[in-house]
Amino acid sequence: MRTALVIAGLVSSLTGVSWGQGIGDANSDANSEDGRFISWREHIIDDRLADGTPLSGGDGLIMVDLDLDGFEDIVSVHESDVVYDGEPDGFVRVAFGTGDPDRWVNVTLVEGLEAGAPEDAAAADVNGDGYPDIMIASELAHLLYLQNPGRDARKTPWRRALLAETVNRGSFIRVFLGDLDGDGRPEATAANKGVQEPPPGWNRMTPVSVFKPGQDPLDGAAWRETVLMTAIIPQNAQMVDIDKDGDIDVIAGERTRARLTLFENTDGKGQLRGEEITIDGARAGGFNLDYADFNDDGRLDIVAATDKGLGWLEQPVSIRNSWRFHAIGDFGPDALTGISLADIDGDGDTDVISGGYSRGDRATDTSMPVSGSLGRLGWFANPGRVDSPWVRHDISRRVRGMFDKFIPRDMDGDGDVDFAGTRGNSTPFDGVFWLEQVRGEQPQPRFRRARELDSPEVGLPPASNQN
Repeated sequence: MRTALVIAGLVSSLTGVSWGQGIGDANSDANSEDGRFISWREHIIDDRLADGTPLSGGDGLIMVDLDLDGFEDIVSVHESDVVYDGEPDGFVRVAFGTGDPDRWVNVTLVEGLEAGAPEDAAAADVNGDGYPDIMIASELAHLLYLQNPGRDARKTPWRRALLAETVNRGSFIRVFLGDLDGDGRPEATAANKGVQEPPPGWNRMTPVSVFKPGQDPLDGAAWRETVLMTAIIPQNAQMVDIDKDGDIDVIAGERTRARLTLFENTDGKGQLRGEEITIDGARAGGFNLDYADFNDDGRLDIVAATDKGLGWLEQPVSIRNSWRFHAIGDFGPDALTGISLADIDGDGDTDVISGGYSRGDRATDTSMPVSGSLGRLGWFANPGRVDSPWVRHDISRRVRGMFDKFIPRDMDGDGDVDFAGTRGNSTPFDGVFWLEQVRGEQPQPRFRRARELDSPEVGLPPASNQN
């Protein structure tokens, strides 16, 4: 670890930038329920050093046992852009699990034109053969269905189909799979934001849609689109049984007007009725959402980044009434991107991990001051009482990093929660990683990174509150 700090310091001196002591280098003050100190160790699952594949721009991530061998696999997408150049390239990768969290078999499923800046992935058994299939949302510019070949999934080519109604139709940013109409076959929901990088003043209306497969999902022309709504830069179309009535609803998010729309499945057969979610005291665009019952009233609440910071939205008795905003915290001056819920400290309630989005250059460490929006990892400890203050525990802050997605798992089987995640905006340090939660009797540095050479660890500006 000392070698890593020396190299990071050398990089800082060569660039002429001084960032001070990094968040991750300070000793942890976070505690588990039994009083031990919580710190974190980074492990690399997949990056360009794994097999020479030039991965960059890590985005979406899902975990699912694709070959039914009893070990979860990781599907990740990598948009490949250091700058938005309009070139339809990228990679869809699978890290096949082995039972050892530090040993993965990394395979490229799709690259090039079919992986046109892939942004998100979803998995479900679409063709009914018992094996999970994959759907990819690409910003340039389509939905791609990948059919699982079965037990030899890591060695056999996956057959695929472009959904004809989506080809060159905009920029698909999110995709989900689930059985909306109860017929035993999943549909896809997707948000189409229009273009990869909407310019200032962009006002084109584009859809949030449901796509239903035909008899053969590999027939891309047979998938049929039903538009749920149009908006300026829609950015979510998430499937969730928000009212707990046994069927799947859809929550759409849109960036420009910063609002959420709930499509309630009114009959269990896919009749979706849309209504804006009104929030008392905040507005939310809903790029990333997660769900839990925070006040033990039997109703799912929503965790979202809002104009008031990260918060949870209390579901009312009737989902058509106003939802109440409860503050969790923020990462100022850094932006919140990825969100995931888990009982991190083992005290029986639901905590939140989040990742920040560096807005500096994606290939160098010289363009952003310490007061800018940088790459951040941190978590918020649930106080266990409604409206009591949450405590933020910073993990790491680096000049470059985009942490878009986290999946909670006990990766090493030691009884506490770890996280799998993706990293972008950090070429050549992008890829897939997992964060090991480490508990000890004595405080340790908050974050132990996997690479000796990486984007420098930095501190917070003096005006920010570091926990």
